[in-house]
Amino acid sequence: MMSANLPTDDLAAIVHYALETTRATMVCPFHEEVVIRVGDDAAESHAFERAKRIVRSDGETWPSDALRVEFGRQLGTAEDGRCPECDRHDPHD
Repeated sequence: MMSANLPTDDLAAIVHYALETTRATMVCPFHEEVVIRVGDDAAESHAFERAKRIVRSDGETWPSDALRVEFGRQLGTAEDGRCPECDRHDPHD
């Protein structure tokens, strides 16, 4: 299932969509600016396969090299496993 509002010519949006819909990443429910990397290798592989199949407006798919770079960038900037903002405000620490 693909969102009708997905901008298929925006590589960053395609990768974000693929990562989030396969649950490889998630946005913190309390801090929408924080993306959390779940750490599921199978979900990340599934996300890559999903992104490879999304067709741009010119009828072509995204080159695998471009996808790899963008996946690396987004996964590299995501927080590992937990939201640091939530941890910072946890009253149990």
